[in-house]
Amino acid sequence: MQRLGNKVAIITGGGSGIGAATAKLFVQEGAKVLIVGRNEAKLRKTLQEINHENISYTVADVSQVEDTKRYIRHAVERYGGIDVLVSNAGTEGPFQHIAEHSVEDFDQVIATNVRGVWLSIKHAFPELQKRGGGSIILTSSVVGVAGFPASSSYTASKHAIIGLARALAHDGAPFRIRVNAVCPGIVDNDMMVSIHARLAPGAEDQIKSTLSARVPLKRYGASEEIARMNLFLASDESSYSTGGVYMADGGITAGIM
Repeated sequence: MQRLGNKVAIITGGGSGIGAATAKLFVQEGAKVLIVGRNEAKLRKTLQEINHENISYTVADVSQVEDTKRYIRHAVERYGGIDVLVSNAGTEGPFQHIAEHSVEDFDQVIATNVRGVWLSIKHAFPELQKRGGGSIILTSSVVGVAGFPASSSYTASKHAIIGLARALAHDGAPFRIRVNAVCPGIVDNDMMVSIHARLAPGAEDQIKSTLSARVPLKRYGASEEIARMNLFLASDESSYSTGGVYMADGGITAGIM
């Protein structure tokens, strides 16, 4: 039996990485899916790769109110409602010491990673209520529970996501709306390729090897592995889970030195 049969899901940041992998898995499990992102070429590519009638996309900037209202409206008009929101869109921002980190870069990271998530929940919430409940899944990070050097804006934003999940679990509970956060570790996707280039330009393979060695499982995760965590939280199998913080990090936060 399909685990998301007849459910409707919105996935922001759906054009690549964890978002695209989640979209593919959700469609396989019976969901109707709207993916959202700023890059239409990436959204089209994901659509073509999944190649199914139950997926569509909307180009939107998640940090903007009107764009948020529009993609919520598109999901409702196309599929009849919303049962699952995966608020996954995010940007890593610069890796710079606070002395070099600009206010503009900080504002951009917070706008996408915090404001964008909050807006998605605010405007999806009434639609989830109409369906008698649902599941909201927020993408945080291992740096949502720890810190990483020279990443103050990104770290702050991912800590904020955990705060949102915990606070909004209370707001959602009377309406049977569950809110949980997933904290991926080092995942082998486009974002990490960008981070490698910033941390060690010209020595990307070396930095990947170094980071892999610090993971207890001695490897990067795959986007599909995070997608499976999202599937559990989207499905009725997690019906008693809300306000939770779910690590998918290969053991990084287990306390290695």
